[in-house]
Amino acid sequence: MLVQFTANNQPIKIDVDPDAILADVLRDRLGLKGTKISCREGECGACTVWLDGQPVNSCLIPVAKVEGRTIVTIEGLGNIESPHPVQERIAEYGGSQCGFCSPGFVMSAAALLRDHPSAGRAEIVEGLSGNLCRCTGYVKIIAAVESLVDRDSGE
Repeated sequence: MLVQFTANNQPIKIDVDPDAILADVLRDRLGLKGTKISCREGECGACTVWLDGQPVNSCLIPVAKVEGRTIVTIEGLGNIESPHPVQERIAEYGGSQCGFCSPGFVMSAAALLRDHPSAGRAEIVEGLSGNLCRCTGYVKIIAAVESLVDRDSGE
């Protein structure tokens, strides 16, 4: 099946099995290895990408469902030369140890702050609740996200 979509501002036209999972296509066919695969059940959030601007678990999305849609992966959000502020703060605050979960946390946190720039702690915790980490204990990740909250946005 031929599927067309946009990934990180690049038009993609790819012949794939319609049952292929988006996370696998991103990693194996498009080389976007920043999207991590762990549980394959939508429980851990390591595979989080934005689909039409909304964070989703790409391990649950059949690639046929992205026809004509827009995807942003961690590579499209920021990179070593031009990191996203969430990437910078998580690193600065020591919120990443093994780093496996970091792309999913960054994608979820960046969407949360984009949509709710003055989010409170409870909203941040809720917004990150779909992401699991076995190394950090969440305290530093939450502190990093809190440090980016716009207290003057008037929300």
